[in-house]
Amino acid sequence: MFILAGGSAPEAEVRNRTMAEKKGAKHDRILEAAVRVFARKGFHNSRIAEIAVEAGVASGTIYLYFRNKDDILISVFEESLDQLIREVERDLVGIGDPREQLRRFIWHHLRMLKEHRELTEVLQVELRQSSKFMKEYVPTRWIDYLNIVARILKEGQKKGVFRKDLSLGIYKRAVFGALDEIALYWITTRREEAFLEQAAEQLSRILLEGTELKAAARAAGTRA
Repeated sequence: MFILAGGSAPEAEVRNRTMAEKKGAKHDRILEAAVRVFARKGFHNSRIAEIAVEAGVASGTIYLYFRNKDDILISVFEESLDQLIREVERDLVGIGDPREQLRRFIWHHLRMLKEHRELTEVLQVELRQSSKFMKEYVPTRWIDYLNIVARILKEGQKKGVFRKDLSLGIYKRAVFGALDEIALYWITTRREEAFLEQAAEQLSRILLEGTELKAAARAAGTRA
């Protein structure tokens, strides 16, 4: 452990922790400022200097935390997903019914859109403007997020409530694709927040009816 000169170990620990907290706070402030600037001006029209002014820091300070503007945008994406994953995982604890787990996942995703409209605009519109993100970024956290859906489907298959002929890879991308399209439509058409509540209810119903074993059996009986 590194000990600052002239201080005891406990004093040094407190001092180091305080410095780390200040550094973390500044990092978060820069990202929050970037979201506001990107949402207001668009990714391509925004400059590092404008983000610095919004965050209340010197332009050079930003480069202590991020390599460039693309790095800031990707960090916004990753840290937003980190928070969403933590919230979803926490909410799913203790829920044994995979059907309710899927409903909660959908509700959480759409609630995030409603509570963070500027962030939603950045992630749905501006993120697609970054060639670095679209061509070079390896979406590790996005895959982790999709795998929550895959885990729910797998558990439902194991418990006999979801169809076993559904592919985990296809299903998790279909769920996210539906959520992504709803989010893009909501943010580009400037619909009211009530639209998201309606979408959460209807999307849950559509996805569950196509997933549940009983629904599949009824459909097979109708065809017969």
